[in-house]
Amino acid sequence: MEKMKDQNDIRIPRATGLLIIVVENSNPNGDPDQESDPRRRSHDNRGMVSGVSFKRKPRDLVLRKDEIVWPKVADSLGIINDNGTWRKDELQFDILERRDIRRPEINELMTDDFDAFKNQFWDARVFGNTFLEEGLQDTTRSGVAHFVLGTSVAPIRIHRLTKTKLAPAQSGRDGAAGPTRGMAPLAHRVVEHAVYTMPFFINPTGATGMKGTGCKPIDIALLLKLIRYAYPHTKSDIRPLVEVRHAWYAEHEDGLGSFSEFDFIERLTPRRMGGNRNEPSVSGIPLLEQYDIPRTIDDKSNPFIGKLKDGKLYDLCVELPQWCNSFKTE
Repeated sequence: MEKMKDQNDIRIPRATGLLIIVVENSNPNGDPDQESDPRRRSHDNRGMVSGVSFKRKPRDLVLRKDEIVWPKVADSLGIINDNGTWRKDELQFDILERRDIRRPEINELMTDDFDAFKNQFWDARVFGNTFLEEGLQDTTRSGVAHFVLGTSVAPIRIHRLTKTKLAPAQSGRDGAAGPTRGMAPLAHRVVEHAVYTMPFFINPTGATGMKGTGCKPIDIALLLKLIRYAYPHTKSDIRPLVEVRHAWYAEHEDGLGSFSEFDFIERLTPRRMGGNRNEPSVSGIPLLEQYDIPRTIDDKSNPFIGKLKDGKLYDLCVELPQWCNSFKTE
């Protein structure tokens, strides 16, 4: 068994990853410019999921501290005690990007005590902050974790349906009788079936220095642990069947980069099978009968494993790097 590292020896790794996201009869990311249709590119009809959309999911899981995911994951990292209080005094795990944030208070904190601001907000440490208020440009940070626009492997087919619901009999003004049935024309807009790929990157350069976010290794460990729960624990009526099927992840031997990220992504990107490469996939047919999904990055004619730290390719849905489990102390 690999020897457990001392927490002081853990460093944020440079890493490259690729999410393989399967969608069925769901809208993974609506487009406000197209009446909330699932996003898709105009020139080839391939679907899109923005990195902003995906980052919202782990943010919500950390924000909702009274739900099931946060207590389990936070306890596994030693972030909280059994009574739910913070165990690590120097860091808090609040969320900056949320609806009830008080912007004047945040602006004051960023101006008067920027270190306290960085220690308070987990998502600002990991993803950076975009508070572009006048006079605060110096506090803008790009973040350590970057999730790139995801695209579907094949074109997508969109289904649109009108939703109906039973409305109260007395639904008019001042008690006047109103319609007994509510209608939402074409409100249900979903992708029938698709596989999306979303590259992501961990860049330790963004953590330290004058322009750093203050991100710590435990912050990245938390993010990696949350990826597999991102969709199943943030389901909605329009997004019931979305899943990260694989979350490929590899660390570079060298902090400056030891392999081509483009090559990594190309090798692990699924392919539409047979003569249907430019045809949407369909629900009701097993995934592996429609897509060739790589499960290794190596190629006999062009080996790749030797370029990865410890020669290890991880699927974060199954296994995390050992250092992610090194924070909890008894």
